[in-house]
Amino acid sequence: MQSTGSNSPDEAAAQPRQAQQQALPSGEEKIGLPLWLLAELTYRCPLQCPYCSNPLDFARQGAELGTDEWLRVISEARQLGAAQIGFSGGEPLVRADLADLIGESRRLGYYTNLITSGIGLTEQKIADFQRAGLDHIQISFQSSDEQVNNMLAGSSKAFAQKLAMARAVKAHDYPMVLNFVTHRHNIDHIDRIIELCIALEADFVELATCQFYGWAYLNREGLLPTREQLERAERVTNEYRDRLAAEGHPCKLIFVMPDYYEERPKPCMSGWGSLFLTVTPDGTALPCHGARQLPIAFPNVRDHDLRHIWYESFGFNRFRGRDWMPEPCRSCSEKDKDFGGCRCQAFMLTGDAANADPVCGKSPHHGLIVDARNEALHAIQPIQQLVFRNDKNSCRISGT
Repeated sequence: MQSTGSNSPDEAAAQPRQAQQQALPSGEEKIGLPLWLLAELTYRCPLQCPYCSNPLDFARQGAELGTDEWLRVISEARQLGAAQIGFSGGEPLVRADLADLIGESRRLGYYTNLITSGIGLTEQKIADFQRAGLDHIQISFQSSDEQVNNMLAGSSKAFAQKLAMARAVKAHDYPMVLNFVTHRHNIDHIDRIIELCIALEADFVELATCQFYGWAYLNREGLLPTREQLERAERVTNEYRDRLAAEGHPCKLIFVMPDYYEERPKPCMSGWGSLFLTVTPDGTALPCHGARQLPIAFPNVRDHDLRHIWYESFGFNRFRGRDWMPEPCRSCSEKDKDFGGCRCQAFMLTGDAANADPVCGKSPHHGLIVDARNEALHAIQPIQQLVFRNDKNSCRISGT
């Protein structure tokens, strides 16, 4: 799965149904509610995107949760206050019980999102999901160019299928929400990407420049754009925004800059364990989709209920609040805005998840980010040399 940039809810889903209110035991009132549940139903996927956010060792993860287990997780999260649920993967369409999970989520009052590549989607499934109460479908593309799209996806039929399903989603009166992950191999075609989105009558388009986690981090040398590429892409996007606004066109373009070209870190997940709850295919509960790589024993929904996991587990409390912060974060005036940045990024780049996010210009490790930017100026790695996300490469990387 590639998330929508920061893996936050889409603008199309900005008005979730009212979350359940409940009295909290002593001390819990200081911890936010898990309003957004990301249900990673499976790591199975027919595509091989080299920037997938799934863990590198996905091929050796445990057995997937069954339908009854997912129904319990969905119910427990709703009881805790979750208002929005995203079904993702891998490719969630490979789950035969997806319509049942959507239907129960709708019955419980969730705003429901399906995050999909569109591969495996059919007109019949769209109709089934709509009857079950699905509120929103997001379809991802690899490129506006059919050859590049299919090369990155690893399927000669992917682009045609995505086009057909995007049109089918629109025909069923869903908001048209498209996601393009941009990187050095497609960002120079940002104008063609936007033109395709306009032709498909998209309502929301996220032009999400690659964030470097999972497989994207492994392929960073071949994917990170240069600053010049990014500045041009942002300029072109703004020109289209102005033109669309002048025409009264409803399409909204969302441009996501990669962390590597920022001087201050993003408020990752709105703070560790404060808003987002991810449950992986084998039931591991995480405060963000990338946290599995950290040297922390995260709890599993097969062993604990979600209330215990959210409020009491070590994993969800490890980086909550400010007490864990070292300098320069501890004395920084912006610590309540960015929460020290991304723990996963700190770990990947420095080997210590408690360090300040190296994206921050105040971090003693910021030079690592500067070096990556400079490397991008000279990178020449073609698409064919990227390490693609598939079972064979996952097994090789994990040594299984």
